[in-house]
Amino acid sequence: MDGTKNPLPQEQNSLPEEWVQIKGVCPHDCPDTCGWVVTVDRRTGRAVDLRGDPDHPFTRGFLCQKVARYLERVYHRERLLYPLQRVGPKGAGQFRRISWPEAIAQIADRFRTIIAEDGPQAILPYSYAGTMGKLMYGSLDRRFFHRLGASVLARTICSTAGEEGCNITLGTRAMIDPEAAVHCRYIINWGSNTAVTNVHFWRIEHEARRQGARIVTIDPYRSPTAARSDWWLPIRPGTDAALALGLMHIIFRENWQDADYLQRYCVGAEALRERVLRDYPVERVSHITGLPVADIEQLAREYACARSVFGGPALIRLNYGVQRHGGGAMAVRAITCLPALTGDWRYPGAGAFLSTSKAYGFDDTALTRPDLIPPGTRVINMVQLAEALLGELEGPPIRALFVYNANPATVCPDQNRVRAGLAREDLFTVVHDLFLTDTAAYADIVLPATSQLEHFDLHSSYGHLYVQANNPAIAPLGEAKPNTEVFRLLAQAMGLEEQLWADDDETLAALCLHGRGPLEGITLAAVRSGPVRLNLPRPWAPFAEGKFPTPSGKCELYSEREARAGRDPLPHYVPPHEDPQTRPELAARYPLQLLSPPAPSFLNSTFVNVDSLRQQAGEPTLEIHPQDAESRQIRTGDWVVIFNDRGRFRAKAKVGPTVRPGVVVSLGNWWKRYAPDGANSNATTSTALSDLGGGATFFDNLVEVRRAEEAEQRVGPGAKQGVSPGVGSRSPES
Repeated sequence: MDGTKNPLPQEQNSLPEEWVQIKGVCPHDCPDTCGWVVTVDRRTGRAVDLRGDPDHPFTRGFLCQKVARYLERVYHRERLLYPLQRVGPKGAGQFRRISWPEAIAQIADRFRTIIAEDGPQAILPYSYAGTMGKLMYGSLDRRFFHRLGASVLARTICSTAGEEGCNITLGTRAMIDPEAAVHCRYIINWGSNTAVTNVHFWRIEHEARRQGARIVTIDPYRSPTAARSDWWLPIRPGTDAALALGLMHIIFRENWQDADYLQRYCVGAEALRERVLRDYPVERVSHITGLPVADIEQLAREYACARSVFGGPALIRLNYGVQRHGGGAMAVRAITCLPALTGDWRYPGAGAFLSTSKAYGFDDTALTRPDLIPPGTRVINMVQLAEALLGELEGPPIRALFVYNANPATVCPDQNRVRAGLAREDLFTVVHDLFLTDTAAYADIVLPATSQLEHFDLHSSYGHLYVQANNPAIAPLGEAKPNTEVFRLLAQAMGLEEQLWADDDETLAALCLHGRGPLEGITLAAVRSGPVRLNLPRPWAPFAEGKFPTPSGKCELYSEREARAGRDPLPHYVPPHEDPQTRPELAARYPLQLLSPPAPSFLNSTFVNVDSLRQQAGEPTLEIHPQDAESRQIRTGDWVVIFNDRGRFRAKAKVGPTVRPGVVVSLGNWWKRYAPDGANSNATTSTALSDLGGGATFFDNLVEVRRAEEAEQRVGPGAKQGVSPGVGSRSPES
């Protein structure tokens, strides 16, 4: 059912008496964290409309194409409403309805048995950002597994590489006030498809352009952002650090640096200058990045001289694509050094922008209680779920998996091996979700989850500076329960200390939101009425006079901490794990670099089952350059097979100049039931980790592409692994 089919009257004050409007927040993994307003018919308790909150200072009443259809997700015909127990083979999706007491008792009994036989570390929680609310993302769930002594999950799949890079250079990810970026006159979207994945900041960029700003995009893919920019630089994947170091070379060579800012507020400027002048001449950087020397020179001149040439400071909008490589952390470290050289940190809204999340100062430890973790408990990187489930890590075997806020069978790398692990008959799997996802199909117990309309939560943002509360608009559908209630029930069934679970959700929120620093004076009552800006000055330029939260208190171009750890203390280029220049023997078999960014109609694997959005997305596609297509006799509309030693998937070819030669792009994490051959790009991705932070390296992925007819002639349509004989399902680096 589509709850959006009842249009609101033009004037808000003309709403029927039986309708009420309730403010909430989009919960999804997006920097915009939009405010919304839900209209509910009090007679039926049904939501009849959902739209952006016009009073939100940042998102201003606009929702993305996905969330504008959120009611289709809430009232979806396949929504899970009752607990289920598996009755068929794993992965077949065959279940029977059971009660909540039965479900909780079965989970508690199996957990007790596993703990008695192999210890609590044989239990692994698996969750990520299916919801970004403070309570539903991480609160009583963490307390429960910490108190149980379960293996700790390192939640690294998205942002930890970039976080580590930022921390080394700046000491934080909190860099700018995004609203002030409208005053910038040179904006670089570096690995950021801002127009799609950060649409409200794109509005700010567009406004800056109306005032004279130049917008540049650095990306191997001609994304919608690149297409709408003034200049697109199609860099080779994973070579971003080399480009940043080359820009530094030119800035120092031409004496365009802000010597005063470097002297006052930075450490290691001379050492960095010596490094880049010696090791990163423009010709070498051009060879690494695939960008012409003239373009690198022009970019350096425009960026470093933005105030004199364009009339205002420069901003680099970093995003997560830069991090999806073996050198992802170092790329972010190098890029965040650039505003120190130019002095752009002096100006509100200028410098670099990756995230605002660390500006908030929420007391997350009060929610999650890491002090409950027993000493010596192992940590398992979520990127390496395949290794964990297949018994390739140290410690006891994983005998129970509890999945919530995630769909690893679809989104994890090395998909074939993840699914093989999930198919183990001796693995007890619980999934708490709104739908029977690819992962839930392998579960022994499935628990129905509430949507954002059905529970209370508190939200920060990683794209703006407003605290928000999500007020529940409707009663939970069927027997759906929020994460917090599920873990209260499990804790009670396991006989764990009552005081750890006694707080209700609003009490937990208040505990997290106690007034200090930027949260001073902000109350739960206030945010329940609407978004409240952090207690930060306007304009806010945190590094205008240094004051970096690093050990030195300065921007650390040279890091003594890295030196003590035995690592290079200066920024440098770390090549991708899989790259034609560094792995020529692998590239001889798999010469194309596959990128798999998000599809505009989906958010990771969320919304794939919403009919209108899936129809909008069309079919899985592979964008390929005409040069690469011609040599393989591929035309637009041909079904192709994309493969390497780890696996294969099928997509429809789109031949055109949206990618540089040697690069192919496939958008979106399609569910098994909607994907040809039941696989997506993660059938080919590896579990190799980034240089620092243990991040995922989805974009370090060499593949070959053939027309489907040719591929099937070689191996047959049912082959699971690569079309060419392989050497195993894992990359040498994994």
